[in-house]
Amino acid sequence: MSFVEVHQGIEWSSIQRSIYAKNRQDVERALVKERLDLEDFKALLSPAAEHYLEPLAQRAYQLTRQRFGFTIGMYVPLYLSNLCSNACTYCGFSMENRLKRRTLTELEIDAEIEVIKQMKFDNVLLVTGEHQNKVGMEYFRRVLPRIKKAFNYLSMEVQPLNQMDYQQLKQLGLDGVMVYQETYNPDTYAEHHLRGNKTDFNYRLDTPDRLAKAGIDKIGIGSLIGLEDWRTDCWFTAAHLDYLQGRYWQSRYSISFPRLRPCTGGVQPKSLMNDKQLVQTICAFRLLSPEVELSLSTRESARFRNNLLPLGITSLSAGSKTQPGGYAMEDVELEQFAISDERSPREVEAMLRRQGFDPVWRDWQPCYSG
Repeated sequence: MSFVEVHQGIEWSSIQRSIYAKNRQDVERALVKERLDLEDFKALLSPAAEHYLEPLAQRAYQLTRQRFGFTIGMYVPLYLSNLCSNACTYCGFSMENRLKRRTLTELEIDAEIEVIKQMKFDNVLLVTGEHQNKVGMEYFRRVLPRIKKAFNYLSMEVQPLNQMDYQQLKQLGLDGVMVYQETYNPDTYAEHHLRGNKTDFNYRLDTPDRLAKAGIDKIGIGSLIGLEDWRTDCWFTAAHLDYLQGRYWQSRYSISFPRLRPCTGGVQPKSLMNDKQLVQTICAFRLLSPEVELSLSTRESARFRNNLLPLGITSLSAGSKTQPGGYAMEDVELEQFAISDERSPREVEAMLRRQGFDPVWRDWQPCYSG
């Protein structure tokens, strides 16, 4: 059974009602359990849990230090192309936005690599728009080995591929893949994905299964917070994580928490998550899964990222540019979304050390596995 089949057996509205029906007794019971289940997670996501931020934060801090110590993994996105054949309401790269498109050549990639290496990063996330023909496997086969020579750990956030493609990319040096469902509500998904291959909800939902079967080391999942009721979408993300960890234990998993940010042609959030509610959600994920990696990008402000560090975050980006050629070129194109934390990697590193954290510039598992 794939997660597509699991998902089809879960009614969105039933989960939503159950989350909002949780009370203080449910929250208190979840807070003292040694190992939480998805029913406990509902309680920690519920409005009732907003009154328990302090004990939530304390437990999240303890679990994170036990599992990860005081290390924070550092990564940076490298945008290879803004070509896209999808029409999505929330993305600056949407095919319906009028902008100059660019796909980096090998020489342009080399220039980006040189700047990124000077910033100390050894863990890079390759990002493209979703264009199967012009930025597909032929392009990936050409550029991946070139980029892998420069970096210890290489992840991708591109269009969903089939299992054989992932197996081939793994042989070329691919370590991790991030593939976000955006929203787990099929009806809302259809409202925001208007044209292109991304309209296929189930194919995207099945991607982590294909990744795990292909032996990819790390798989990142999540939802775009704001497209739907955030509590329900986060519960479905947790259900997806629970399924993957139980079925494909050889892979590692990460969760990201992107809140909708301004972009050209973008939509307004349907469900607003404030800062305290994001803290609540991050802590809830840590209590549910002490071993999962939790990542916070430069979408969030510098001050907010500083304050969140002790509460469960294990991975940070810094100095991010969200357009092709953003690091080395002056004539850059439209960014995918607006960032909020504009500090340099050196400034973020200094902040981490002041707070007692140890920044790790490469992925920790290959570094320590011998």
